[in-house]
Amino acid sequence: MPVAAPEEGGRSVRLAGRHDMPAVAHLLCDFNTEYGDPAPPPAELAARLVALLEEGHTFVVVGGGGPDAVAVVRCRPALWSSGLESYLAELYVVPPFRGRGLGRAVLQAAMDEARRRGADRMDLGTSESDVAARRMYEGMGFTNREGGAGGPVMYVYERDL
Repeated sequence: MPVAAPEEGGRSVRLAGRHDMPAVAHLLCDFNTEYGDPAPPPAELAARLVALLEEGHTFVVVGGGGPDAVAVVRCRPALWSSGLESYLAELYVVPPFRGRGLGRAVLQAAMDEARRRGADRMDLGTSESDVAARRMYEGMGFTNREGGAGGPVMYVYERDL
């Protein structure tokens, strides 16, 4: 089922299906390679993505003809509301397509799909040094300030278990 999303430069933004996971896996591996992070082989990652899609708590949005952009979103029941929380696990745009609105279109489609599935919030993590991504997120209403613009900075922590 396609996400109702804008066309970006004549290229659609849509909900990805099982058949898209090999291409999505390659994009995500390219993302990790670009930032020096480890990644499993694309075939292994594609199989994992298919399993996550089938569980129903994860969805993927792709954009562009390659595809050239991807968003992976995970949803779970919320503690503080009757809706779902959605987590933007990954958002990647192939370097030549950055700065053209494709990332925004994919993120907007991901937010719309999360809302359609019952989510009432979305969170994400990004690095302080990724100024372009932070500018896009903030321009789309995300904040890293507790309670809004004047509040203290929020932090995201992680560790291996």
